[in-house]
Amino acid sequence: MIAVETALARVLALVAPLPAEQVPLAQAAGRVMAGPARAQRDQPPFAASAMDGYAVAGPAAPGAGFAVIGMAAAGHAFAGTLAPGECVRIFTGAPVPAGATRVVIQEDVIAEADRIVLRDGLDAAPHIRPQGQDFRAGDTVAARRLRPSDLALLAAMNLAEVAVARRPVVALIPTGDELVMPGETPRDDQIIASNPFALKAMAEAEGAAVRLLPIAADREATLESVFRLAEGADLVVTIGGASVGDHDLVARVAEGLGMERAFYKIAMRPGKPLMAGRMGAAAMLGLPGNPVSAIVCGHLFLLPMIRAMQGLPDPAPRPARAVLAEDMPANGPRAHYMRAGLEPAPGLPRIRAFARQDSALLQLLTEADALLIRPAGDPERPAGEEVDYLPL
Repeated sequence: MIAVETALARVLALVAPLPAEQVPLAQAAGRVMAGPARAQRDQPPFAASAMDGYAVAGPAAPGAGFAVIGMAAAGHAFAGTLAPGECVRIFTGAPVPAGATRVVIQEDVIAEADRIVLRDGLDAAPHIRPQGQDFRAGDTVAARRLRPSDLALLAAMNLAEVAVARRPVVALIPTGDELVMPGETPRDDQIIASNPFALKAMAEAEGAAVRLLPIAADREATLESVFRLAEGADLVVTIGGASVGDHDLVARVAEGLGMERAFYKIAMRPGKPLMAGRMGAAAMLGLPGNPVSAIVCGHLFLLPMIRAMQGLPDPAPRPARAVLAEDMPANGPRAHYMRAGLEPAPGLPRIRAFARQDSALLQLLTEADALLIRPAGDPERPAGEEVDYLPL
């Protein structure tokens, strides 16, 4: 068995960033930029009014009067130039006319037909947003996964398209004679395939395009047929059949189809029977069939591989810190990723491992906020000590 850190390094070595493609901005949400984007114009592109009021030319003292010679609204600039003692009615977002020295908000003005007088106590703010206040033409946005606010920024930069990493294509292959799909009628000795749906959702949320393939029965010919359906995928993920046993055919069939194994079995729980390698142009990850084991290994290995294929730096899981809510006994020779709950507290949150950690208990996983990380050989830990966890 190899350590979790070694296994993670090896699975990440199996993948590389995928080529970039141009996509319309309206289709770029959640995609990972392939490189920096460059602004095509200033924002705002002109000095703009920050308030509704009057753009005035000259000293703006209480009692001062100005002749109203026009109006400026968003999308409708005033074409002339203001001389001292003149003003234009102006609205938020409108270009400030040439010659204007400030904008006086409408609450500080007495309007008299085509003339205004400034009230006592008017504020001193200019209420003008300078040209380029937000960004300048040529400014860049660093590559990142695009959030809604990032799309607004790129649109304001006048970018109709953005270069993003191609979505990794992930083929999911559930295996085992014991499995049927939800909605089917299982025999007394069968169970419902649950893992594929969690793993598909996890991978898609991370940016992958997922192909959920048919359940592969425990026969070499059937497994070979389903493997061939995965042709063209960047990452082939099998679920189950990675343990050593008479019916665990995945490794044998995959190697018969050319898989070069990188490792098999890791010193962790849940999830010891993990396998990885390359099969032709695709990376391959063999997850355990146990529900909790498969999902935990998905967080630790599958999602980092997907992040790496999109060119994200530091794709490894990022532990957070919490304080133990209760004493913990010493851990054994394998790293333990324990389902746990987080409790709000001043400073760091408190974390409490669930009493039951059976890797077949899927319902407990849905109730967990975190995976409490117990390193291999970790000694007893008293309540109040800081520990690492992975958010769920």
